[in-house]
Amino acid sequence: MDSLTLLVTALLFGGMTFYSFGFATFVVNALPAKTAGPLIRQAFPIFYLFVLACSLTAAFLLIPQDRQAAGIMIGIALSTVYARQSLMPAINTATESGQTTRFKWLHGLSIAITLAQIVAAAVVILRLAGG
Repeated sequence: MDSLTLLVTALLFGGMTFYSFGFATFVVNALPAKTAGPLIRQAFPIFYLFVLACSLTAAFLLIPQDRQAAGIMIGIALSTVYARQSLMPAINTATESGQTTRFKWLHGLSIAITLAQIVAAAVVILRLAGG
């Protein structure tokens, strides 16, 4: 079970890192804003489901091994539910209504949450690796 837990957590870490610093950055830089924005808006709900599935799976697997690490994964899952169900719609509304300042603040919050989740997943990987 330790190997499976490590793999699921590594998948979460790698997927979040790739999406945030690879895919999303590439799309925003490679495509015109009128194309990139809608594409990113379609991809984020799927990204959040991926994060939710991986973090809950890891949490479930971690409960018998490391309750603190399981708690970290549950924290990632709960913050993902908030980001997907509350923050993302607010960002979309701000975009649609031209509220640039509100969009920038909400988008910054979204980035901060994602970065915190990536760091949290890294902490769990290090715990699992004995470091």
